[in-house]
Amino acid sequence: MRIGFIGLGVMGAPMARHLADAGHEIVTVLNRSPLPQGLTASVVASAAEVARGSEIVVTMLPDTPDVERVLLGEDEQNGAGQTCKIANQIIVALNIEAVAEALVFASKAGCDPAKVRGALMGGFAASRVLEVHGQRMIDRTFAPGFRIKLHQKDLNLALDSARALGVALPNTAMAQQLMNACSAHPGGAEADHSSLV
Repeated sequence: MRIGFIGLGVMGAPMARHLADAGHEIVTVLNRSPLPQGLTASVVASAAEVARGSEIVVTMLPDTPDVERVLLGEDEQNGAGQTCKIANQIIVALNIEAVAEALVFASKAGCDPAKVRGALMGGFAASRVLEVHGQRMIDRTFAPGFRIKLHQKDLNLALDSARALGVALPNTAMAQQLMNACSAHPGGAEADHSSLV
């Protein structure tokens, strides 16, 4: 399969590499900087060329203006995709907050958080956030996969949109405040969003 990739940063480059290593045809890439080491791909000049030369296209860009500039150009409007992404980021943030609270609670109550996490993975509380970020929280390893500052940006979009729509998002606002507190620490904005713990 020919896969187009737009954005080869911290998240995009490893994803493109894994797809290429899995035997997919040459990944077609639109990128502002040189190809990351170890990635073989054809480089084209525009998002339209990426789309024409690919069966599917993956965008991995840091912020809404970047996506709009690359995909929409001027005088265009975004659709449900942006709303869906914001909804996803609300759910992820609230799940991270819940996992962090549960593991801190278990630890302060004298339980081994790793054992609690293992038990929870067998029940209704199981989630990808508990599986991946719960382990990061236990191990205290917060190398960036998705940076706090990017999640803050997404939650700002959520809260701004909610205000415009007259919708209350109190839990999202709380998650944003917790991320703001994390960002206040040196290097906090660059840490993985699982550092919310």
